[in-house]
Amino acid sequence: MDKFLTIRSEQGEWQQTIKKSQFIVNFMRIDDELAAKNFINQICKEHYKATHNVFAYVIGDNDEIKRYSDNGEPSGTAGIPILEVLQRRQVHNVAAVVTRYFGGIKLGAGGLIRAYAGTVAQGLNALGLVERIFQLEVILTIDYKNADALTYWIKQNQYHMLDTTFDTAVHITIAIDEQKINAVEQTLKDKFSGNILFQIGQPTYLELPVQ
Repeated sequence: MDKFLTIRSEQGEWQQTIKKSQFIVNFMRIDDELAAKNFINQICKEHYKATHNVFAYVIGDNDEIKRYSDNGEPSGTAGIPILEVLQRRQVHNVAAVVTRYFGGIKLGAGGLIRAYAGTVAQGLNALGLVERIFQLEVILTIDYKNADALTYWIKQNQYHMLDTTFDTAVHITIAIDEQKINAVEQTLKDKFSGNILFQIGQPTYLELPVQ
């Protein structure tokens, strides 16, 4: 995927208590079903005494892979509400497991739907989202006298600086959309009269916080 939303951290946890039942949501970034299943199994082992460990996950550009389980809760009251929150928030490659420790008060079907969906929604709010944008690393090598001018140009054009190193010259690594690379290279060579080295590095994902 060239651009998609996901959780801000690789993993995260959030919890709340509703009518004496404890609801704990754990999130994880995943790339495939094996990672999702391993994560779900891990949470189930950690919370083996829980009343329920309900899950849902989505993988792919258009959620080509999506799975859920009610894990013993009444059908349609747990797994589907979790899945619907993930899809409504348009997050991708994410697994969510909601652990419930029953507190003795029944919530009813509507209450369960609100509890599971609300725990996931509030958990996403607490953890935060990022937009992951596929880009290429580009290493710009320039002499010291032109380094400040190059840094200023990078900031003015809103490119993201990933790293800066110094030796006999200054090496600044930035992230660029693949389709913009040729234009940026020509612009910088013109600006600095050819006195700049433009080296394409590794593919990377730039992560921008979503408010």
